[in-house]
Amino acid sequence: MVEPDPLHKLPFSARRMIREVGVKQERIARGREQKNSMWSSIAILGVVGWSVTVPTVVGAALGIWLDRRWPGRLSWAMTLLMAGLAVGCINAWLHINGDHHDRN
Repeated sequence: MVEPDPLHKLPFSARRMIREVGVKQERIARGREQKNSMWSSIAILGVVGWSVTVPTVVGAALGIWLDRRWPGRLSWAMTLLMAGLAVGCINAWLHINGDHHDRN
């Protein structure tokens, strides 16, 4: 058996006010969730950026050092820069893929 709504005894204006307050509370809760979501998205972009940038810069710096120590026909700087970029992209992919699975 369906129980009657306990608010049905209240005047119409009171029921309407209670309903409006509930709607506003839901809107506030959704806004807070979206705000947290926005900041977490920005944080993820920052981490992904660094996970690509650091190996790329380290590879380039190591390559420049090797080019100065042992110059050759091939550029160590370009080779290690590309290797660092590849490692960084794989690192970012794994980071994003891992975060995605943690959320679900």
